[in-house]
Amino acid sequence: MMVGKPVRQWRSICKGLILGALLTICMILLYCLSTSEVQFSLQEVPVPYSCAHRPSAAHSSPISNSSHHASGQRICTPKVDIMFMKTHKTASSTFLNILFRFGEKHHLKFAFPNSRNDFFYPSPFHRSQVKDYRPGMCFNIICNHMRFNAAEVAKVLPADTSYITILRDPADLAESSFHYFGRVVPLTWKLSGDDKLREFLTDPKLYYDPEGFNSFYLKNLLFFDFGQDNNLNPDDPKLDKAIQAIAKHFHLVMLVEHFEESLILLKDALCWDMEDLLFFKLNARKGSTVSKLTPELRAKALEWNAIDWKLYQYFNATFWHKVDAYGHERMARDVAELQSRNAEMASICIEGGHAVDAGSILETSMQPWQPIGEKSIMGYNLKKNVDKAHRKLCRKMLTPELQYLTDMGVNLWITRLWGHIREILHW
Repeated sequence: MMVGKPVRQWRSICKGLILGALLTICMILLYCLSTSEVQFSLQEVPVPYSCAHRPSAAHSSPISNSSHHASGQRICTPKVDIMFMKTHKTASSTFLNILFRFGEKHHLKFAFPNSRNDFFYPSPFHRSQVKDYRPGMCFNIICNHMRFNAAEVAKVLPADTSYITILRDPADLAESSFHYFGRVVPLTWKLSGDDKLREFLTDPKLYYDPEGFNSFYLKNLLFFDFGQDNNLNPDDPKLDKAIQAIAKHFHLVMLVEHFEESLILLKDALCWDMEDLLFFKLNARKGSTVSKLTPELRAKALEWNAIDWKLYQYFNATFWHKVDAYGHERMARDVAELQSRNAEMASICIEGGHAVDAGSILETSMQPWQPIGEKSIMGYNLKKNVDKAHRKLCRKMLTPELQYLTDMGVNLWITRLWGHIREILHW
């Protein structure tokens, strides 16, 4: 019995060393192959005001508090120029599926990354990272993971673009991020207990190094995603200035905990139809893999992620101001309608009506990307014999992010290569 444990520990250490080496090699390849040749030579050409194939003002919607019309209706055209800041572990893959379907419906042009599914995160976004980018090109939507860089994003999208993002309670996000990314953060490899998250949160400074590889996944990840310094002192005046800058850039900040209400606010702000909001939860974790945060651990997580907590509290307040303006009764009716439509689609599209474990997903094209060493992300089986009217929509709604990107013509060779390496090493 005593021999087995050291052997397992050595195997774990060896796997960790191999993983670190592979990640380092991959990062070097990424920079050598993709960014060096164009970073400093791009000509400044103004972006057209809009390059959209403009949808007609084909529908009217009830007036909001800020929109009035003599008949009690407003006629509006759906907004199609959209920047979605995809933050980590915030149901953003679910929203991405909504955006993909909306973009295809209106024949919009996406600014996609080249060779992988993010814009060379964690490097700050640069327009040269956009697939086939040329100065002056016009795009409607940008939505893949990036480290936000407002000046560079503005050089890709029209001036009237709507900026949207989503936040999550920082304690829950910290738990999810630790689970999903922990094995690619060398700082966590020295954690030896069965409950590594508890061990980390008990004394995070013992394990954390601001300069450590991938350390940003462990502290104030939201703030880091927005291009900010996640190691600021929470009392630093720069924090308030950064939050105000984020508030200035983003027209709508959605909340994971109120996802459906967020979509209704988005529908109102962008003049979309209810059918544009239909969704199934994608990239959701199996419940048994979610660590239950005790009040004590939750408090420690919020203290450690104090910057994210301050960010979240600010935008939680602005969110409910928007709900107040929209009207609580009206919001409740619209949320109920969205839930009803989603339930109807689930009965039409999903075998069994619910998500299943990764091992029970029958089609490879429906298999979501998994964290290293686990099969904790659930997915769906498409119902057999779906009627012709719903077949295409059902498949699109159930398709995971990477497969959808491939279907839209994005060459994910680096992501696929990493996937093959993981299969060989049984990660």
